Amino acid sequence: MITSVLVANRGEIACRVFTTAQSMGLRTVAVFSDPDAHAPHVTFADTAVRLPGSTSAETYLRGDLIIDAARSAGADAIHPGYGFLSENAEFAQAVLDAGLTWIGPPPTAITAMGSKVNAKKLMADAGVPVLGNIDPAAVTTDDLPLLIKASAGGGGRGMRIVRTLNDLDEAVTGAAREAESAFGDPTVFCEPYVERGHHIEVQIMADTHGAVWAVGERECSIQRRHQKVIEEAPAPLVERLGGDLRERLFTAARRAAEAIGYAGAGTVEFLADAGGRFYFLETNTRLQVEHPVTELTTGLDLVEWQLRVAMGEHLDPELPCSRGHAIEVRLYAEDPAADWQPQSGTVHAIELPADVTFGPLDRPGIRVDSGITDGSEISTYYDPMLAKVISWAPNRARAAAMLARALSDARLHGPVTNRDMLVNTLRSSQFRSGDTDTAFIDTVGLDVLATPLADDDDRRHAAIAAALTDAAAGRDAARVQAGLPSGWRNLASGFQVKRYVDTHRDEELEVRYRRRRDAVELPDAEDVSVIEVTASAAILDVRGVRRTLSVSHHDDLVFVEGPGTSVALRRVPRFIDPASVQRPGSLLAPMPGSVIRIAVAEGDRVTAGQPLLWLEAMKMEHTVAAPADGIVASLSVEAGQQLSVGDVLAVISDEESEEKAG
Repeated sequence: MITSVLVANRGEIACRVFTTAQSMGLRTVAVFSDPDAHAPHVTFADTAVRLPGSTSAETYLRGDLIIDAARSAGADAIHPGYGFLSENAEFAQAVLDAGLTWIGPPPTAITAMGSKVNAKKLMADAGVPVLGNIDPAAVTTDDLPLLIKASAGGGGRGMRIVRTLNDLDEAVTGAAREAESAFGDPTVFCEPYVERGHHIEVQIMADTHGAVWAVGERECSIQRRHQKVIEEAPAPLVERLGGDLRERLFTAARRAAEAIGYAGAGTVEFLADAGGRFYFLETNTRLQVEHPVTELTTGLDLVEWQLRVAMGEHLDPELPCSRGHAIEVRLYAEDPAADWQPQSGTVHAIELPADVTFGPLDRPGIRVDSGITDGSEISTYYDPMLAKVISWAPNRARAAAMLARALSDARLHGPVTNRDMLVNTLRSSQFRSGDTDTAFIDTVGLDVLATPLADDDDRRHAAIAAALTDAAAGRDAARVQAGLPSGWRNLASGFQVKRYVDTHRDEELEVRYRRRRDAVELPDAEDVSVIEVTASAAILDVRGVRRTLSVSHHDDLVFVEGPGTSVALRRVPRFIDPASVQRPGSLLAPMPGSVIRIAVAEGDRVTAGQPLLWLEAMKMEHTVAAPADGIVASLSVEAGQQLSVGDVLAVISDEESEEKAG
């Protein structure tokens, strides 16, 4: 019997496992790094143990420390979640050797699937169709395009597309470096790259008595940087093609599980073409991020079954039936319009319309799985996912509409997120038609998908609401004549002016207003009448339509929300500190992270788009390129240096300026 479970993970997945474990009457133990000391998963558990350090290598990847934590807290089982050590066979064996229960597949099964190169051979021998492996050292032009992949992990880390032989060496080196950082293993391999494939995966569950369920399939084709963004069940491709495709996928998945003596929850992933031919990609020997869509369509609690299998129970003889349609989106702190740059900082407020958290739905609704709350810090050390938002409805169209509405109505005060891109995707004609292959984002266009939900009128009205509520808040705080409205005079006076920058578009918005006896005058917005203003809301009449805008102030940031729209503004100070003005041509850090490589030196000539240096942030590599042709006038960083957003990396001057300076 299991009585107490330690989750060797953090954030959302730790909270997810704790929810089920506690409902089963089990005690729960969290582990946490120093940056996570106040994270929600720490207080969610019954007890928590500190792992000293900040990076994954110092903390969540230290199996010895985690086993020691389990012993000290009295846990008799360890659940790995996903990522980190979840697919590490040595860790699984160490857990068993320590006399603890490992809530996962046997170490031998993890080993069999741990090397994707070996896994493909095993699957081919079991009769599962596979894509061939190509040795990076033996690649020829005829093999292109190629996909380089990390052998020891997934999640898009350690992956590169190669279209020319000239790019091969750098791509292999970069992928190996990223794989080493994320998984502790730099081994990479190549396989043919399918330009417009469908990423289909089958959820399996196996007990220790030989029974294997193929629970259902999911489609996860919409991806950025080879990381899934939107997942759904059942798969639109399988639904569209019909026939025996689903049963063939299930048969292949069961063969894969049986070939390695699998037990517990796992996922067998396939790449399918538009005609329904599919090929084995990998088996994830753990719970998947997207497991909620399978739970909502089957009514299963997959974490409960993981625990029950670990305690020796038999799977039920009857498979659960699938019902309705579920769609999951991953809400990230990232800026899609800026090449998916990860964001960090304080989440001042997060409020997602939810019917349930971490659990089943008995009617159409929204489920939210999140390890983030108001005041949480998005650290540079870990993945920037804020939440998984999942809808379930009788059909796909309704599930998409409900999910888009929930996202557009969410309150997200903090770093830039991919919320608008997700809503645009769910509402696009291509998505609604089920045309969701791996080229979806490129086909539709990131510029289209990343378009802010708020249009020019929304931004203008948001700036007006921000200015008026700012003034109202100032009057509420006034010690003298607080009852008088801001700027009020017996006689007409000049207009008051407030300026803001739209943080999404980096454009300045100016608001001029003047208080009169019976109204607020807005000379630049004559179609807008002010009905009522408080420190936190403004009611505006726009051409006869009344709109209520809620306004939240966080230092110099102002978040304005109306029905289905949200605008983030930054106050423009009346006076600028001269010390904050950067030298012309300054190249600033676009994200927090560490410098892992520098490719230029002071005095070098560079061309627009030429890579200058590489940053590591949130376990991914990011290239910083020259914004224009010029000369590296100064270089302000060195390898290994930690950076904050806005730190000066280098100054790129044009040749004419350099000649004049000389």
